[in-house]
Amino acid sequence: MNHPIRCSCGVLKGTVSKTDVVNRCVCYCTDCQAFAHFLKRNTEILDGLGGTDIIQTLPKYISFTEGTENLACMRLTENGLLRWYASCCNTPIGNTHPNFKTSFVGLIHTCLEAGEGSLDGSFGPIRMHVHTKHAKAEGKVKSVGVAAAILRLTGMILRARFDGSYKITPFFVTETGAPIAAQKY
Repeated sequence: MNHPIRCSCGVLKGTVSKTDVVNRCVCYCTDCQAFAHFLKRNTEILDGLGGTDIIQTLPKYISFTEGTENLACMRLTENGLLRWYASCCNTPIGNTHPNFKTSFVGLIHTCLEAGEGSLDGSFGPIRMHVHTKHAKAEGKVKSVGVAAAILRLTGMILRARFDGSYKITPFFVTETGAPIAAQKY
């Protein structure tokens, strides 16, 4: 099953395939919150407790069909994740490790909501809550599902390394390892 990826103005478009090979989580970390504020879309991205709904999958399942010239990335810290967004309208797309050999992307829910079907229908229910100590109301959210999700994600990343599919990514030039867009700090 394919699920559409789309920025809010419709310039950047694509799909995520293999929607059954995902982890779905809500992250309350301060970096996810800072990214939402950087984009000036925090009310759309963050839930009432400061969490971001994220679909974790492999970059090989992502393809962009239009508007890739609007794909931009930034880092909050020198060693942090690359945070991808559509520069045309500041729609968050996802987070990747800065080294493409660690094959991982965490898609932000707002780029997936414009498509047909619900997130629950395409990706299943939220199974993990992480970094809950940074939630806006202490004690309201508990960390759950972390161990199982880490095992599943680690297995996905290792399989991509062993079979070479980590080289299939729309976010990096694999010959050089450089992101396809200049990084902003």
